[in-house]
Amino acid sequence: MEYVLTTDRLCKQYKHFKALNQLTMHVPKGAIYGFIGKNGAGKTTLIRLICGLQEPTSGEYSLYGEKNSGKGIGKMRRRMGSIVETPSIYLDMTARENLQEQYRILGLPSDRGIDDLLRLVGLADTGKKKAKNFSLGMRQRLGIAVALAGSPDFLVLDEPINGMDPQGIVEIRELILKLNQEQQITFLISSHILDELSRLATHYGFIDNGRLLREISAEELEAACRKCIRLTVTDMKAFIRVLDGMGLEYNVCSDREADVFGEAEITALVVALAEAGCRVTALHERDESLESYYISLVGGGRHE
Repeated sequence: MEYVLTTDRLCKQYKHFKALNQLTMHVPKGAIYGFIGKNGAGKTTLIRLICGLQEPTSGEYSLYGEKNSGKGIGKMRRRMGSIVETPSIYLDMTARENLQEQYRILGLPSDRGIDDLLRLVGLADTGKKKAKNFSLGMRQRLGIAVALAGSPDFLVLDEPINGMDPQGIVEIRELILKLNQEQQITFLISSHILDELSRLATHYGFIDNGRLLREISAEELEAACRKCIRLTVTDMKAFIRVLDGMGLEYNVCSDREADVFGEAEITALVVALAEAGCRVTALHERDESLESYYISLVGGGRHE
């Protein structure tokens, strides 16, 4: 398999804090790679390293096969576009002016292609409207357009839908899918909004405390996500006592709902709960979600 990005035992230390700890990952060419972890897990640190904004403490990474210590790494980085933390746009400029400025920074010889970029991200009709008057979704789409200047084939997006309204989220999702499917652009997307990532990603990497816990394809994840029974109950404390006593695996979702995994005998479970003073008010079968898979992976699958 051909990889756009690989890392090998990558570490980044800030005084007494290790932001990345022996991180090894692989982003396949053509993938939408969902980089999943809670805030502070090390996602942005990894992105800053591969964009050349910081240097690793130890370990190495490669872009298109070129190691970060190699002479050609700068050339490989020119094949990348990125949005790190917030879009790099000038709020007092129009969308067109932002792209013209980015073309100038990149040393591109003419404005050719700007109209195509504006159409691609749905900003062709913004005219003289300044970016400070754009919605959050429009700013993010402009940021992606700026990142696309120079025709990169690898885009790195750090929390691209954070704080967006539902319409903005849909717009960004559709744009990412369009760029991936029609222009074969590879994406590395860091996010903690797992439901949205599950609609996009072809591959996943799960990071916690600077360590990569697991890499898995979307197909492998679908096979690994177990079916479960979602119960709505009247007494969660009694539910926990009964399930612990029966040795069943479960995940508490709220003060009224919980998922039960494995081959549970439903009749016996409902009877045992009733005897403990806990009624089951609703029950249905469901597949384990990306979120519950991640929680179980980092060791938070059971709530006491």
